[in-house]
Amino acid sequence: MTRLRPRARLLGLVAGVLALALIGTGCSTAPIEQPGASSAAASHLRDGPSTAELDRPDIVPVTSNPAITLPATVPSVGQPDVTVSDASRIIAVDRNGSLGTIVFSLGLGPKVVGRDTSTAFPAARSLPLVTDRGHTLNAESVLALRPTVVLVDEQTIPPQAVDQIRASDIPVVEFSSKRTIATTPALIRSVAAALGVRPAGDALAQRTLGEIDAAKKQVPSPSGDPTIAFVYIRGPRLTLLAGPNSGADDLIAALGGRDAGTAAGLSGAFTAISAEAMVRADPDVLLVMTEGAESVGGIDGVLALPGIAETQAGRHRRVVQMDQTEVLAFGPDVGLVLGALARSIYT
Repeated sequence: MTRLRPRARLLGLVAGVLALALIGTGCSTAPIEQPGASSAAASHLRDGPSTAELDRPDIVPVTSNPAITLPATVPSVGQPDVTVSDASRIIAVDRNGSLGTIVFSLGLGPKVVGRDTSTAFPAARSLPLVTDRGHTLNAESVLALRPTVVLVDEQTIPPQAVDQIRASDIPVVEFSSKRTIATTPALIRSVAAALGVRPAGDALAQRTLGEIDAAKKQVPSPSGDPTIAFVYIRGPRLTLLAGPNSGADDLIAALGGRDAGTAAGLSGAFTAISAEAMVRADPDVLLVMTEGAESVGGIDGVLALPGIAETQAGRHRRVVQMDQTEVLAFGPDVGLVLGALARSIYT
């Protein structure tokens, strides 16, 4: 079942995902110089376009009423340890929506008073936004909600807004911005520790690991090692191919595939490429954000982008789309994301 998002929030989130590449890992606009390794499509790849959808339409908390044990003194990335004494009014902000999703999944949703653009699942949608376009944190919006604790990641921008909140004597806990499948359980436990619900964090981490294991069992063994390209699209004039450290490469490896950008020799997380470079990369499958596909007229528009029709993916119309707030979130639902993608890629 697809989660519906208000259209007005689309541009801010798209800009945020692009910022992840630009700020966190670097983005190149140079064409690919190295030819990529193409591969024959495996017989068990699904032909035709598909939409990857999660098994559940909204957050399912691991507990409905977690016992809160505070105060708690916890590490904060790049800062001295922070003591949290009150978790009655929580704001959790990061580009991916991971922190907000974790807080709700821990059973603390009723205590959340504000959200970022990416925290857009139904249970959170009515909360006021504290981020502007491009996932820029608005300190005044945060302070107006009188939070007792604010959770951010180390790449929350602008840093001056984070400093302003901290200077107002509100505990601000900063977490690592690294988002991978492997780091998700540790992030869950860290958030739980900061909010005084360590047992709920352990339970949520175990549930997440179980869902990751279940998803990996949906990948054929052997998988056929298909070359899979994550293509970031924002209109017909902006098409980027994901590469190393984009987050997409981690998903693709877990799905039994080879990341097309990495195989083609990319050094940046997201790189603008020519039609010829896309043909050389020759992916068997394309992964795109649903909103990116919509910006070029849907799946047919994706297939009409330069070079894509000449790839194995284009010839077999193997385009898998998924909501942008889900596919690279790397939160407690990452196992469900993997499972949805595996079902869409393989027969």
